[in-house]
Parts: sequence; structure tokens; C-alpha cells
Amino acid sequence: MLIEVLKSKIHRVKVTQAELNYVGSITIDKDLLDAANMIGYEKVTVLNINNGERFETYVIEGERGSGIICLNGPAARKVQVGDIIIVLSYCQIDFEQAKTFKPWVIFPDENNKLAQR
Repeated sequence: MLIEVLKSKIHRVKVTQAELNYVGSITIDKDLLDAANMIGYEKVTVLNINNGERFETYVIEGERGSGIICLNGPAARKVQVGDIIIVLSYCQIDFEQAKTFKPWVIFPDENNKLAQR
């Protein structure tokens, strides 16, 4: 049996742009995508901490190191620049494997950058 579980989470990033006149999606800094094990065109759920909105869209890779978090198209109406959001993706996995599966979860800083180690 397959079940759907959390695969990746980008926890609390700041929206840097909102572009209404665009086809639609969320542009995310490639550094954040790599760290969270997400890829371009992957389906994601976006949770807006500021206003409680929850919606689905897909990922577009943003410039590496830019810190960009840009909601495009209709999703731009669901955020304001400066809002704090959480970005989630899911996967289907065998029930038994899911018992030990650990998702990729990252916690960027207030500038949407990964902590230096």
C-alpha cells in the first residue's frame, strides 16, 4: 500500500516578490531547492503564515544565492511582499518504508539564506 507523506519542507521564508502578470508558479532560490531536495516543476503546497492562505502551485528554479521567493500569476494575489511562508512537497511511498522515512526540512534565515556550517 502506498501513502502520501511529507517529502520536503522549506520552513519560514520571506516573500521577496509577487508578479501577477506571469504564467503562474513559485520561483525559489536554487540553493534552497537543493537543500530541501526539491526540483523545478515539482508540485508544492504553500502556507502563508501572515494570512492563513493555503494553495498549490509548482516550482520554478530561481537564481542560486539570490534568496528569491517570488509568487507568480494568480498565486501573487495570495501573498504580500514580506509575508512569511512555508513550502511543502509530498511523495508517495510504501507504508512500511514510510515508518522510517525522514523528510528534508530546512530552516533558512531572515534573508532566505542557509546557515553556514
